[in-house]
Amino acid sequence: MSNSSAEHLFLEFSAKKLRQFASRIHVCLEKLNDEQIWLRAGDHSNAVGNLCLHLAGNVRQWIMHGVAGHPDLRHRDEEFAARGQVAKTELWQRLNAAVQEACAILEQIPSEDLTRIIRPQSYDVTVMEGIYHVVEHFAQHTGQILYATKALSGEDLGFYRHLTGAAAPPPPPAGQETP
Repeated sequence: MSNSSAEHLFLEFSAKKLRQFASRIHVCLEKLNDEQIWLRAGDHSNAVGNLCLHLAGNVRQWIMHGVAGHPDLRHRDEEFAARGQVAKTELWQRLNAAVQEACAILEQIPSEDLTRIIRPQSYDVTVMEGIYHVVEHFAQHTGQILYATKALSGEDLGFYRHLTGAAAPPPPPAGQETP
């Protein structure tokens, strides 16, 4: 029987969302060429490539370092300073590896560890707050990458294609069968 505690559901859903966001970023990377991946709208904006490096660094710092206690090897400024030095395949490999490693950690966290205090980036937070930060942060930048990809490719990415057209009829009330 599966564990359905709120703590377990939180950890399971957090890993599921990180994988989903990473998968959507992969779709975006496949639609863009190297020039588009490193295109910036201005001096104070980031390219899709910078955001991929940034997400991988953030996940590693908060989950691998903060939660799991691995050494903090992040060089945050370099994530934003990059200007095309990293190929599309390597961007994806770095991001996907960070997400997969983080999800493996999340899926092994004992419930009692969620209230343990950790200190990533000089912030004192609980493990649960750190995980919530990572998922929220990943979601925000995934949205930026989706927006940039739509703008650069002129294509619908198709993630919600199943919701277009006529709305499905509501389910029958409990205890009644559909005709």
